[in-house]
Amino acid sequence: MSERVRATARRAHRAAARIQGRVRETPLLHSMYFSERTGANVHFKLENLQYTGSFKVRGAFNRLLTLDAETLSAGAVAASSGNHGAAVAWALRELGAPGIVFVPVGASPVKADAIRAAGGDIRFFGEDGLDTELHARAFAAENGMIYVSPYNDVEVIAGQGSCGVEIARQLPDIDALFVAVGGGGLAAGVGAVLKCAGRDVRVIGCQPANSPVMAASIEAGRIVDLASQPTLSDGTAGGIEPEAMTFALCRDIVDEFVRVDEDGIADAMRAYMDAEHQLIEGAAGVALAGLLARADDLTGQNVLVLVCGANISRETLARIL
Repeated sequence: MSERVRATARRAHRAAARIQGRVRETPLLHSMYFSERTGANVHFKLENLQYTGSFKVRGAFNRLLTLDAETLSAGAVAASSGNHGAAVAWALRELGAPGIVFVPVGASPVKADAIRAAGGDIRFFGEDGLDTELHARAFAAENGMIYVSPYNDVEVIAGQGSCGVEIARQLPDIDALFVAVGGGGLAAGVGAVLKCAGRDVRVIGCQPANSPVMAASIEAGRIVDLASQPTLSDGTAGGIEPEAMTFALCRDIVDEFVRVDEDGIADAMRAYMDAEHQLIEGAAGVALAGLLARADDLTGQNVLVLVCGANISRETLARIL
């Protein structure tokens, strides 16, 4: 295990203590339906029940709580397809600090509305998530504000890793973790905690075939500029910042990547909502579709699927149903 993975796990444990009481400890659900369907013992970590409807509030709170009062009072800037922006807006409001959230022009309306509902000052820029991130980072530097990256920040990754601290306590024996990967912060944080807890857990990163940037980057040995096609998993779509620290972490932590197509994502979402009676968004559907794609290899294993979010528009929901 590399030292950067061990350091990430240590920071995640500190983050879990720092944000305690600021976020929900989300439940772990055993799924009879998906266990019978796959032959595995399937559990879901329900971050779709987290504040703002996704895991992102963990990283947002942890990053902001590491700031001194003067830096926090100057305000924060975020870039997001939606969930990270809502999380930062929520955390800023709770901490009484100002902020601006930049989102891509084509961001999900329900996620943009969630940012506004959380009190965020929302501004649109760029077609691709990477363009939005680079613009927001430059804007923050020019205006003396802190930039809160959705993934390329050690404390944001650590905050997401607090979910892994909960998982390790709730389900001590895990053979495989299925997790959606966009920028890689969730997989890096949670994967580091579980791998450093003495578990022989296999981390399976799941990406939409229409935007598999991290998988393609790791295969190439460098971060690649890969055009993304439309996908139900808007939360994982788009490019990765050059020199993003999550690249090396995911290379160390993720044992396997699985790409899933749009039909597979939609089928997984429908099956989950029918069986578990909960809303999930496309990124969560990606992790579940990854599970179903690898079901033949999981018989008898303890499997955890990280249900990362619930923020789906009525229009998208109607389309997949």
